Amino acid sequence: MPMNKKLLITACLVFAATIAFSQITFPPGGPNRKASVSQQIGITDVRIDYNRPVVNGREGKIWGELVHYGFADLHYGTSKAAPWRAGANENTTFTFSTDVFIEGKPLKAGKYGFFIAMGPEKATLIFSNVSTAWGSFYYDSKDDALRVDVPVVKLSESIERLTYVFSDETDDAAIVSLQWEKVKIPFKISVDLDKEMIAAYRREFNSGIFYRYWQNMQMAANYCLTHNINIDEAIGWAERSINTYFGEKNFSTLSTYAGLLEKKGMKAKADSAMQLAYPLATTLQLYSYGRGLENQKRNAEAIEVYKKSYDKNPSDLYSLMAITRAHSLQGKNKEALKYANQTLSYAKDTYFAKYAEEVLANLKEGKPIN
Repeated sequence: MPMNKKLLITACLVFAATIAFSQITFPPGGPNRKASVSQQIGITDVRIDYNRPVVNGREGKIWGELVHYGFADLHYGTSKAAPWRAGANENTTFTFSTDVFIEGKPLKAGKYGFFIAMGPEKATLIFSNVSTAWGSFYYDSKDDALRVDVPVVKLSESIERLTYVFSDETDDAAIVSLQWEKVKIPFKISVDLDKEMIAAYRREFNSGIFYRYWQNMQMAANYCLTHNINIDEAIGWAERSINTYFGEKNFSTLSTYAGLLEKKGMKAKADSAMQLAYPLATTLQLYSYGRGLENQKRNAEAIEVYKKSYDKNPSDLYSLMAITRAHSLQGKNKEALKYANQTLSYAKDTYFAKYAEEVLANLKEGKPIN
């Protein structure tokens, strides 16, 4: 066989073997492990992708040694002042589905490479517009989207494998912490939840799903009512929840509409809407509405609503609790105690029975009802 033909056959066999081997699933080598962690903050999706190095017996030799302080020439790549890659191997990345705030500083939605210029007491967090690099060997400060300084926190126990943790979640914020060895670097990610909710409602409005159910329009309008935002547009949504083809006149739609009208100073029109709403309400809806008025310190109005609930069905559990609260608000403790005892005797649900017991105990001690 000619030599050239033998070489060609050998090359083909090697190539075929390489392809076959590359198709085999095999665990990654080395101590580092890929990881990702996600959290929804408000309606914003936050995702962190990173590699997790281990301490591996190097306690006391991580910070300032393995992880250099500040910016350094790593003697590879083009960067002469590179921060730490905030993990191992390729870029640690943060992805935000909407605009966010990092320690109160704004950052646009998108995917960012994440670096840290470490120090013994302070760390500079760097979000870079370049998210596809390997490490920080080619880092360039001109690509920075945001820098934020945060304190470094010392831990009493060592964390063997680097990790990112979400904690202290609220409706519109969470703390993210990088934790490794005996160091934690926490920082706050927050969102403008009201802004994002209104933007979401407008997208859904344009997509058409807004109008398929009155509940969608009512919930969007009621969000604006309870948060006291976007009132003019919300009035339009509330009107549509009542009057469009998919609309419905019920207590939820009418009371939301009335509340928004009142926000705009249209008291007479709001009162007219509520007069239509009251006969359509369940006792639970009236009780809940009264509680809302109480929370707004509108006790006189709450008392009237509680009385409407009781008049609607005097033997109903929520009506009895409503009239209990009405008497308590008027300082009629003896009457309130009478109805509180009746409420407890009607309560079959464990949670509500426990609440009724608390109300009764407070009244006996002369305390306000929570």
